[in-house]
Amino acid sequence: MTIAPLPSVSVVMPLLNEADHLERAVTAIMEQRYAGELEVILAVGPGCDDTMGVAQRLAAQDVRIVVVENPTGRTPDALNAALAAARHDVVVRVDGHGFLSPGYINTAVRSLEETGAANVGGVMAAVGHSPFEKAVATAMRSRLGVGGAAFHTGGVAGPAPTVYLGVFRRDWLTRVDGYDRRFDRAQDWELNHRIRSAGGVVWFDPALSVEYRPRGTIRSLGKQYRDYGRWRRVVATHHNGTISARYLAPPVALLACAAGLVGGFVWAPLWVVPATYAASVTVGGLVIGRAQGPAVAVRVPAALATMHGSWAWGFLTSRPAHLLAKEKR
Repeated sequence: MTIAPLPSVSVVMPLLNEADHLERAVTAIMEQRYAGELEVILAVGPGCDDTMGVAQRLAAQDVRIVVVENPTGRTPDALNAALAAARHDVVVRVDGHGFLSPGYINTAVRSLEETGAANVGGVMAAVGHSPFEKAVATAMRSRLGVGGAAFHTGGVAGPAPTVYLGVFRRDWLTRVDGYDRRFDRAQDWELNHRIRSAGGVVWFDPALSVEYRPRGTIRSLGKQYRDYGRWRRVVATHHNGTISARYLAPPVALLACAAGLVGGFVWAPLWVVPATYAASVTVGGLVIGRAQGPAVAVRVPAALATMHGSWAWGFLTSRPAHLLAKEKR
């Protein structure tokens, strides 16, 4: 009995200011022990650290690693540049601060073959090192922080609206014309929407896990989630019917708290609205963070409030037409 060879795999990595994590991320790929042919395409933007130097050094050490330039520094452009250089039928997306778990590529390829899906992906396993990073990781893995998104909190295998990063059949990426370069953020969600609209299946497999290093400061976390909210509204405006209660919850909560805070000066009982939110985040954050110790637990409420408030502010202040027109140029 002849065993069919495993499909060849191209790993694509959009990179900007990832010098600190890039070598570890690439090492996690090269240690996958995948029996099929493997290549890694590093698409490097013009950042302010030595990401290009690290990428070139890694490429000099292994002929399977290829470096391409991404002059704009934008993620969708990096992904499309990497795809243009990639040679193989299965495409694995990895970020510069994401670390594949052992056996990830084997499991993903098997999942693609067994399900017939266009894209499979798994869990974004946030892991922090400093107390604040651990607090953010705790918030990102909880329903209180991110709602019921399976790729954050886990769940059963099955079709999903989107997955973290993704392992794609190359022909599906070609069929939908790759990543839409107008979407500076949320390009994964937008791509998966087009795949599903074209009849493809996006499949969540909890056996797939990628370690993710969260932001280390309130400021960087706030910027990240502001951009998430801003671009999620752009996607919702561009693709009708793609918004859900989970995405509307943060802006509704922010508006309710703001109205209650201001209205309380006229009618004091309205202060119960922001007070209830503050109590829920504080108590809930302490509860979900207690297993990490007091130094982490006391920081979880701040992480939760930053994630909720920044996402909501980005969503409410987003200018979809302006942003799409700007990125199109």
